[in-house]
Amino acid sequence: MCGIVGIVGREQVNQALYDALIVLQHRGQDAAGIMTIEDSMFHLRKANGLVRDVFHTRHMKRLKGNVGIGHCRYPTAGSSSSAEAQPFYVNSPFGIAFAHNGNLTNAHELQDEVFRIARRHINTTSDSELLLNIFAHALSQTSNLDVTPDDIFKAVETAHSKIKGAYAVVAAIIGYGMVAFRDPNGIRPLVLGKRSTVHGDEYMVASESVALDAVGFTFVRDVAPGEGIYVSEQGELFTKQCSPIFKFSPCIFEFVYFARPDSFIDGISVYASRVNMGRKLGEKIKREWSDLDIDVVIPIPETSMDVALQIANTLEKPYRQGFVKNRYIGRTFIMPGQTQRRKSVRRKLNAISSEFKGKNVLLVDDSIVRGTTSEQIIEMARESGANKVYFASAAPEIRFPNVYGIDMPSATELIAYGREIEQICECIKADGLIFQDIQDLVDAVKEENPEIANYETSVFDGIYVTGDVDQDYLESIDKARGEAAKGSPTVQAELSNLEMHNMGN
Repeated sequence: MCGIVGIVGREQVNQALYDALIVLQHRGQDAAGIMTIEDSMFHLRKANGLVRDVFHTRHMKRLKGNVGIGHCRYPTAGSSSSAEAQPFYVNSPFGIAFAHNGNLTNAHELQDEVFRIARRHINTTSDSELLLNIFAHALSQTSNLDVTPDDIFKAVETAHSKIKGAYAVVAAIIGYGMVAFRDPNGIRPLVLGKRSTVHGDEYMVASESVALDAVGFTFVRDVAPGEGIYVSEQGELFTKQCSPIFKFSPCIFEFVYFARPDSFIDGISVYASRVNMGRKLGEKIKREWSDLDIDVVIPIPETSMDVALQIANTLEKPYRQGFVKNRYIGRTFIMPGQTQRRKSVRRKLNAISSEFKGKNVLLVDDSIVRGTTSEQIIEMARESGANKVYFASAAPEIRFPNVYGIDMPSATELIAYGREIEQICECIKADGLIFQDIQDLVDAVKEENPEIANYETSVFDGIYVTGDVDQDYLESIDKARGEAAKGSPTVQAELSNLEMHNMGN
């Protein structure tokens, strides 16, 4: 999962891009980059690290221009090579800078096609660079030296026809402006904003609406699934539906975990959806755990706090903050490598002993993925004097791999894989464990926008909306990941081809 942003302004856009990336930092903490255009020249700064550490005053001064794009990266498959930092760019045609959030599921076939047909070399294992070259090759097929909006949209149509998977894209083309598009299923989010100035209109696209708020742009609408957006250097906006088949199937994990609560995605308040999740889960707990002597409801910061408060209200139990979070350490879920995740939990959280001592506590988290964090937090609660520790998850059991940009492609890494709830409970050493029902989760989000009928819920039900993911595909990824962990360069290369390391993601 990554954050992307693009702006066509009337003045320098470097500061606005930086400010937008700061509020999108939760979407990726491994690397960051900004590329701007001035006088038909690209200016680029990208490196591993947090946004605040990548960009210093000397870098910002060089990032001149009124057109630019930015990216903050979340690494998957345990990789964090600086060579994969975005934006990427190609010199032909015209000069295109490119940033991407998502993951392509047919990257292996596309890489071969790009080499054989387009005669283009892919220099990294990133599917973002692959996507860039597919778009660039399609744009180079135009017979016009002066590219029109129709030429750009035709290139987007070609990309849609070849690419499968999840992707939200922003690009900057020298001499033309900014292009953005979203996959035909609308799995990954993308919003459009506008700001009017005395010099004319400015436009912005970003992964979440909170980025628009941060730099003073007004939310216009979500980019539709399959839609292309083109904003010329002069500030003219052009839009077109670029896929003959399209539907809304947004990733429900955006609402469970990834997105900020103050964002709106596809007309849905992330905060309100989490409140709904808490109400529905509270009602389930009330039905099925009426005999439990819960003394207090405690959230695991921070995503689950809104859920836990609503559970407490529903159960008519006290709500307490039992953990203090160190805000200067990354999110454990998106840290590369299981060992690092395990070590980071106690650096990330500290328990307030008085809130646990002698009490039967209900801990609430947004989800349970590998179970490592849950087990250690339960252990911390017991060490702080808790009598009994129950655990509730705002999401259902995660039993299936994700192939759309979230770092859990291997089923064997998931604690719920091949286990019943009682077994999961035993693994994390809880006195009781309850999960949200999948229909309740979908309904909790759907309440905020009934017009969206479908959601991408593959990690819970194994149904992949792109229709091209089968058991052979999943097993090939799982096998390659397992063997790559042993250090085989050949297998690691094959893994890169299969997953492309989700680096745009």
